[in-house]
Amino acid sequence: MNIAEISLFPLNTVLFPGGPLPLRIFETRYTDMVRRCLREHSAFGVVLIRAGTEVGEVERTADIGTTARIVDFYQLPDRLLGITCSGEKKFKVLERRRQPDGLNVGTVEWLPAEPRQELPLEYAHLATLLRKVLPELGKIYESVPKHFDDAAWVGSRLVEILPISLGDKQACLEMQDPLQRLERIAPLIRRDES
Repeated sequence: MNIAEISLFPLNTVLFPGGPLPLRIFETRYTDMVRRCLREHSAFGVVLIRAGTEVGEVERTADIGTTARIVDFYQLPDRLLGITCSGEKKFKVLERRRQPDGLNVGTVEWLPAEPRQELPLEYAHLATLLRKVLPELGKIYESVPKHFDDAAWVGSRLVEILPISLGDKQACLEMQDPLQRLERIAPLIRRDES
């Protein structure tokens, strides 16, 4: 089935398939959502906030998002719930509604997974840069499976860590062609940086 109903978590971030997402959970609606996801072994959808705030009312979100699967949970020093998620698959929101408890729910259509493509030689320097930079980012990328020869994986990881606008990150997420994504971000990185 290509259509499903999932919980939506609007955030000021863009999650890519295969990417890590650490979160602090403090609102009841999201604590309940996390509990339900853990119990049902299900994922929730992450969508970029276009208007509104993370806490309280979200007026508008992006239509394309990525599901997040909880891979770890823990208590933070401030006694709040911390979770670590991994991006899974992209979706398009067809309809959205707000439940009485404030949780956003969406009817979504699953988008096809990007094809695995060999990283072209002209972008090899980008994989070299990632090999160098990811270990410097601390624990967040330690458990992320590495695919330095895959164009989609390299492009997604670069977009996650580059200091570009959320709008640009969202535009890259919405691309279905990994080579088009690499073509867009390659000019942002000088070859001597890798």
